[in-house]
Amino acid sequence: MIRLPALFRYILSLWLLLALVTTGGSTGFAQSGGDKMDAVLVVDVSHSMSQSDKNGVSLEAMKMFVDMTSAQGNKIGVVAYTDKIEREKALINVNSEQDKKDIKAFIDSLQKGPYTDIAVGVGEAVKILENGQDPAHAPIIVLLADGNNDLNKASKRTQEKSDEELNEAIQTAKDKGYPIYTIGLNADGKLNRNPLQQIAAQTGGRFFETSTADNLPQILSEIFANHSKVKVVPLQNFTSNGQFQEVPITIPNGSVLEANISITSGKAVELKLTDPSGKDVAIPSQDILLSRSRTYTMLKLIQPSQGDWKLQVKGAERDKIAVNLIFNYDVQLMLEPLAAKAFKKGDVISIKAALVTNGQQSVSPDLYKKMKAKLIVQESGSQQPSEIDLTNTGSGFEGSFTIPEAKQYELKVKAEDASFYRETKPVTVDASKGAGTGSGTNPPPITSPITEEPGSFPWTAVIVGAIGVLLVSAGAIYLFAAWKKANKGFTGQIAIEIVDEDTGEKSNPQYKKLNAFKGKVKLHQLLQLAPEFQETDKVLFFPGKNDTLLIENRSGCRVEKAGRVLDASKGREMKKNDRIKISLTSVNKSVYVDYIV
Repeated sequence: MIRLPALFRYILSLWLLLALVTTGGSTGFAQSGGDKMDAVLVVDVSHSMSQSDKNGVSLEAMKMFVDMTSAQGNKIGVVAYTDKIEREKALINVNSEQDKKDIKAFIDSLQKGPYTDIAVGVGEAVKILENGQDPAHAPIIVLLADGNNDLNKASKRTQEKSDEELNEAIQTAKDKGYPIYTIGLNADGKLNRNPLQQIAAQTGGRFFETSTADNLPQILSEIFANHSKVKVVPLQNFTSNGQFQEVPITIPNGSVLEANISITSGKAVELKLTDPSGKDVAIPSQDILLSRSRTYTMLKLIQPSQGDWKLQVKGAERDKIAVNLIFNYDVQLMLEPLAAKAFKKGDVISIKAALVTNGQQSVSPDLYKKMKAKLIVQESGSQQPSEIDLTNTGSGFEGSFTIPEAKQYELKVKAEDASFYRETKPVTVDASKGAGTGSGTNPPPITSPITEEPGSFPWTAVIVGAIGVLLVSAGAIYLFAAWKKANKGFTGQIAIEIVDEDTGEKSNPQYKKLNAFKGKVKLHQLLQLAPEFQETDKVLFFPGKNDTLLIENRSGCRVEKAGRVLDASKGREMKKNDRIKISLTSVNKSVYVDYIV
């Protein structure tokens, strides 16, 4: 048996600790999920929806959800299905009001078709997230349907096959952490609840039901609030007298990123707004955004001043008006790592958590004033968690947990006030064998079965250690290079035109910003995952050096530049203003791509 010298054990231990840090080990707080979301809105547009959703409010609700999302930083996609994908828009970055207007215009353009196959819509939404979801964003799918299938008998599609594909999509969503919120539309009393309840329950979403469809804006507010860990704050419901009526709006602290005020009404309303200083504020203006639709008005206050605002609403006489408020907070709740030690029955664990912004404990002290926090303890094998109140120190939350039995426990902290709540990621404490580890524990000491003969120079250990360090270092360099390549950003944008070679008809140019992607992007994604362009899934773009773009063709498509066929199987460079033509094989169409820096 040869034992590694202490020096090599120390060097290797130090290297592994460094590897832990560079690959995500944390010496600070354990953080909850981020605020940004990647949302796919899915709607059944079959003819049966003409009865299930007589007023067409499902489209209005989707637009309201778009308006509720933050002014910048989210990604939104849309899927409209029957027994096939009628229209879809892959995840696109929303960084301006124009981006939102484009998505809402797309929603307004959706038209109905025959037949229904719910597996088609759910499956496509899952694929969109798989192909375009940002790991730093919280994924969500919202499905609006009546739950009924109406398959085309001529297609020989069976209910068994549809169920099989739906179950596969549900399992994928569950495995990847894509919660699906389902809204059952029941205006005609023919709602099929079972598949919608199953989809929501198995993926961690929630099921909602409405018989009138008029409640959809409120339901969408609850979905948005639940997913963003905020609360819908009811402000006022009233019947309009035809004059301006005042609605107080209180901004509770300086950490409010956005205040979303939704006004649902049967007819258009007029609005006036006064800030806490008593000054009238123009609507719209730089920090006051206004969105209107057929059934709602959305007012978004960007980083509003703390204090009491006054909103005045003037509606048509006798019109029923409801006003709700949702805050967007740019804060997370973080749990301080547990002490670096083994655990056993009777140990007292110190619990500390704090609200942070961008990883820093710099939130407004006012944010803590009315907050309450609890430690939630889930014992392994138990269905019912227990709760322990924590002390609000004014800058965080503190308390302790005494391990009652030699078992395994999951700990997390939840803090909330009247407008929002946050939860930390759960931490496991294992005291089942009298000794275990929690978050923040040091790695165990490194030992080796190798020993040297007493008194001899440890040449074997030196060689083995050196080879080990070299191999580990080479592996680290390789992994770092792979990680760097996978996360390299793009610059510029591309313009895409589609030409029907049979008719010569050419589509309007579509401009796609590339900075939304990291590492690589498939042409199929940029073509919004349209089924007829499926073969372009193997046409890839990578960021190149000096603001160039690399195209790699792994498909059967033909790539041409300036009339000459390019062999892009191993990658070809595209420079500023380069134009290429990609000829498809499955349909007689070509895709023209212009690279614009």
